[in-house]
Amino acid sequence: MEGNTRHLHRFTEDISTIELPDAFTYPFFYEPHPLSMLAAEQVQHYLAAQKDFQHNFGLKEDMPGLVIGKMFGVLVVEDQEGKLGFLAAVSGKLAGTNQNQYFVPPIFDMLDPDGFFIQEENIINAINRRIDELSANPNIQIFRESLVSTQQENDTLLSDLRKFHKTNKAERKRVRERAKLELDEVAYNVLAEDLIKQSYRDQHEYDVAKQACREKLQKQEEQLQQLLQAIDDLKNERKRRSADLQQRLFDQYHFLNAEAETKPVLNIFQEHINMPPPAGAGECAAPKLLQYAYQQQLKPIALAEFWWGASPASEVRKHKQYYPSCRGKCEPILGHMLQGLKVDPNPMLQNPAAGKELEFIFEDDDIIVVNKPAEFLSVPGINVQDSVQQRIERMYPDIKSPIIIHRLDMSTSGILVLAKNKEAHQIIQDQFIQHTVNKRYTALLEGIIEDVEGLIDLPLRVDLDDRPRQMVCYEYGKAARTEYKVVAIEGNRTRIHYFPLTGRTHQLRVHSAHVKGLNAPIVGDDLYGNRADRLHLHAGFISFKHPKSGELMRFEVADPF
Repeated sequence: MEGNTRHLHRFTEDISTIELPDAFTYPFFYEPHPLSMLAAEQVQHYLAAQKDFQHNFGLKEDMPGLVIGKMFGVLVVEDQEGKLGFLAAVSGKLAGTNQNQYFVPPIFDMLDPDGFFIQEENIINAINRRIDELSANPNIQIFRESLVSTQQENDTLLSDLRKFHKTNKAERKRVRERAKLELDEVAYNVLAEDLIKQSYRDQHEYDVAKQACREKLQKQEEQLQQLLQAIDDLKNERKRRSADLQQRLFDQYHFLNAEAETKPVLNIFQEHINMPPPAGAGECAAPKLLQYAYQQQLKPIALAEFWWGASPASEVRKHKQYYPSCRGKCEPILGHMLQGLKVDPNPMLQNPAAGKELEFIFEDDDIIVVNKPAEFLSVPGINVQDSVQQRIERMYPDIKSPIIIHRLDMSTSGILVLAKNKEAHQIIQDQFIQHTVNKRYTALLEGIIEDVEGLIDLPLRVDLDDRPRQMVCYEYGKAARTEYKVVAIEGNRTRIHYFPLTGRTHQLRVHSAHVKGLNAPIVGDDLYGNRADRLHLHAGFISFKHPKSGELMRFEVADPF
C-alpha cells in the first residue's frame, strides 16, 4: 500500500467485518463511520506517544510553548487494488511547520524557507521594522509641537497687528473729521491723501507679516512632511507588496475533485459567495486530505475530524470530540472537491418538523401560547419553510400583524408566545425588551456542577468562519448573561434551571459548554457537545402581563426528558 503514498496508513485492527458506507460522509453534519473512528483512534494513539515533534496541546503540565489545541482529520481511502487505509491531516501548521511524516502535506507550503512566501514576508517584515523606526523619530513629535507653537505665535502676532491697525484706522477717522471743520479744501486734500497712504502702509505691513508667518509655517510643515512622506512611501510599498503576495498565494491553491477537475480557490469563492477567500482557506484538514487522495489516485470512503488538546479561549472545543468541517472556509472548497462522489444527503435540507404537531396551551383574542417540540423551527429557514410561524399563519389567515414575538432555537422545546394582533405583539415585545418577562429553562448537562447557583457572564458573537456557531469574544461580542440554579445531580449529569438575562443566539448552549462557563455541554448538543436523541433543553416556564387586561399570565410545561 505504500508506493508513493508514504502518508497512507494501514489499520492496525481487523476491519474485515466492517461494512463500507453507502456514500461518502456529508462533512458538515455527520455521525463518524466505524472505519473513521478506528482511524481517528489510531491517530490519537500516535499523537499520545509520538516523539516526532514537540507541540504544546495543553494536555501535559510544564510543557514549554504556547498552548494550542488543533483540529485533526482522517480520510478512509481505497487504493487501486481495492485495499483500505487512511490518511491523516492537521488543520494549519503543527509545531511551527507544514511538513510532518505522519500527516499529508498542505496544498501549498507557505513555510518553505526557500519559497516566495517566506522570502516576500521577510521583505514586508523589514519594511514594517523600517516604518516603526521612522515613526519613532523624535523629530516628528518635535516638528508637530513646533508647528502648533508657531501657529499660535503667528495667530497672536497677526491678531495684535490687526488691533494696532484698527486703532490707527480709528485715529485717522477722528483726524479726518476734525480736519473737515478746521482746514480749507486744499489743506484737507493734502491731509486726506496722507491718511490714505497711512492706510496702505498698514495694509502692506499686515500683508508682509502674514506672508512671513505663512513662510515660517510652511518651512516647518515641509520639514515634517519629509519625514512623514518616507513613512507613507513605505506604507504604500507594503500595501502593494501585500496585495501582490496575497494574489500570488491564491494562485497556488487549485483544488481537485473526484472527476479530476481542477479549480482555483478564487474561482471557487467567486462562484459560491461572490467574495474573495478568507485567510486560511484551504489550510483545514478536510481539503488537504481530499487533495492528497485525488493526487495519489485513492478513492475517498469516509471522513471525520476531531479536536486534540485544550479548548481555545473563544471557542467550544472538547478533547477527542468529533466536529464537522467549518462552513466559512471549507464549504465552498468541499462543494467543489466532493463533485463526482456519492455523498450522504444534507440533513439540513430535510424538514425536522415533519410529522410533529404543535401543542396549544392557551388562546384568546390576543395571544396564542404553544409548546413547541424539539427540532421544530420557530420561523421559516433558508431551506425549510415549515415552522411555528408558517403553521399559525395557515391556521389563522386573517392575522395581518407579526405573529412571532420571540423565538426558540430549532432544537429547543418549550413555551412560545405568539401574537394575534399588532397591539398584542407590540406590548409583549416591549416587555421582552424591558426584561420584565420571566423565563426559565431546564437543561440536562454532561457532568456534575458543584456550585449550587451562580451567574455566567460571557459575551458572544457569531463565528464568522463557522456559522451558526457562536464564540466568546470580549472585543466584539454582545453582552450575554445567564443565572443558573442546580436542580439535581443524576448520575454523571446535572439537571439545571437557567434564567437568561439576555437573549443571544445559542446563549445557554455556549454558556453550558464553554470552559469559562460551566464546562458541561447540554446533553444532545450537536454543535457544542455530543449528539443524542435530542437537545435536552426545554423552555418550561414563562410569565408576562396580558397585553389587554394587564393580568399576570403564567405558563409552565413539564420537562420532556
